[in-house]
Amino acid sequence: MGRIKRQKPKRLARKLLAIRRELGASQTEMAKLLRLKKAYTAVSAYERGIREPDLLVLLRYAKLANISTDVLVDDTKDLPRK
Repeated sequence: MGRIKRQKPKRLARKLLAIRRELGASQTEMAKLLRLKKAYTAVSAYERGIREPDLLVLLRYAKLANISTDVLVDDTKDLPRK
């Protein structure tokens, strides 16, 4: 059986940055809100598209933004306008 190629969301990093800015949080504050142990460095990597957050972190982003995780990972969906 062949491997299924996983397609990385192209807009995820921008969406995560937009959520943090909408919350008015610094990267350090966002790391605390997301309950990350690696502080702002992980948030920075997510926002630059260097790393992808794991499922639990995606769920926390969605909860903080009061949106569905589908909005985060589906490139055809936009963040709601405030």
